[in-house]
Amino acid sequence: MVGRKDRRKAKKRICAFCVDKVQHIDYKEIGKLRRFLTERGKILPRRISGNCAGHQRQVTLAIKRARQVALLPYSTE
Repeated sequence: MVGRKDRRKAKKRICAFCVDKVQHIDYKEIGKLRRFLTERGKILPRRISGNCAGHQRQVTLAIKRARQVALLPYSTE
């Protein structure tokens, strides 16, 4: 096995919304949505945030709606 890198088994992230049994993510909950934005204002991908696919779609939609109503910034410049 020459040249093979040691790969650590990454800990499986658990969707925080599934744990709390959240059915709907509201765009007005700015505190929750800010956790899924980078400091530059980009939406975190699913592999980093740890959300399941369904909740990641809801988070993305809620962030986009909050941006439209000027509750969240599009970018920070």
